[in-house]
Amino acid sequence: MFLVFVFLLQLCFFPHIGFSSHCTTETSTKTFQKCMNLPTQQASIAWTFYPHNSTLEVVFFGTFISPSGWVGWGINPTSPEMTGTRALIAFSDPTTGQIVLLPYILDPNVKLQKSPLLSRPLDIGLVSSTAAMYGGKMATIHNGAPIQIYATIKLESNKTKIHLIWNRGLYVQGYSPTIHPTTSIDLSSIATFDVLSGSSAPQHTDLTMLRVIHGTMNAISWGILLPMGAITARYFRPIQALGPAWFYAHAGIQLFAFVLGTVGFAIGIRLGQLSPGVEYKLHRKLGIAVFCLGALQTLALLFRPDTRNKFRKYWKSYHHFVGYSCVVLGFVNVFQGFEVMGASRSYAKLSYCLGLSTLIGVSIALEVNSWVVFCRKSKEEKMRREGLIGTSDKGSSGIHS
Repeated sequence: MFLVFVFLLQLCFFPHIGFSSHCTTETSTKTFQKCMNLPTQQASIAWTFYPHNSTLEVVFFGTFISPSGWVGWGINPTSPEMTGTRALIAFSDPTTGQIVLLPYILDPNVKLQKSPLLSRPLDIGLVSSTAAMYGGKMATIHNGAPIQIYATIKLESNKTKIHLIWNRGLYVQGYSPTIHPTTSIDLSSIATFDVLSGSSAPQHTDLTMLRVIHGTMNAISWGILLPMGAITARYFRPIQALGPAWFYAHAGIQLFAFVLGTVGFAIGIRLGQLSPGVEYKLHRKLGIAVFCLGALQTLALLFRPDTRNKFRKYWKSYHHFVGYSCVVLGFVNVFQGFEVMGASRSYAKLSYCLGLSTLIGVSIALEVNSWVVFCRKSKEEKMRREGLIGTSDKGSSGIHS
């Protein structure tokens, strides 16, 4: 049942994932020897490699996602990551409106958004480059508009393996492309392959199911079970008829949530190891903070003072502060997870919001009920102190008298 649930969530998380069309070796101006579908953005490449002079002729097939956007691809000479990539980026010239193709080097300052991306010559032996849209000069840029970016590159001798990086963005400021979307799909636009054999290195495994399991476990543990445990302690502890049952329920739910969340946290760490160059700094920091707070809460059970201990009130303050902080940060990080997975408008997020809304509604109802009971008891206690009401025995003797 759990696997079926995960599969359904996968469909909810990734409804936009589909199989890209078959790659082609032919364009309107040239025929290439080999082609390959790229794993993201429905992009592909075709190329011809000449071993005798280490010359590579390549065309990249991509699509725009905005009329004011850009599409680019490049080669990283040293590692499969964005930083250090020598890229060719196509966009609409702000002066003429025609397609322009400019070279860029993606240094660390660009990744950290400390400075705008400025065009400069490449140092990878670029012989020639050009860009063309389907429809020629009359073609216009729009969401989904296809583009072909051609290049002829002189590779180093005896080096046939290249790290290919590609992406697309929404805006261009002047001649400076702005940062691309940061979903897991966009940050995974990297492939390593051999231009001579056409074989692709195992750079990208399909991590979709692993991401779904990671997201599902963390959403259930930190985002549902943890607040359920807090609700159990806050609203069922005053019910004397339950005895210590509320405590065992609270501790059991929180412990199960922490174990499940720990597994989800470990999967997240593994995902980071399997995705070089892909970083979600805020999501990662929040995840570490939530896990540490959850661990502190779990360890706090081992040092829980007796009710008559003078340090009991300090322990309760600590326990409440850490617990509610963990719940709040858990909520925030679950929604942050939806953002980085590109599921901000998915049925999975809608399902989680419905579950969370139900918890909030139950909490409000129980909070109102607890205040009604508290006010009623306070009023009865005040009337009892003023002698307006008495115990049942006194009331009976008054009637007989």
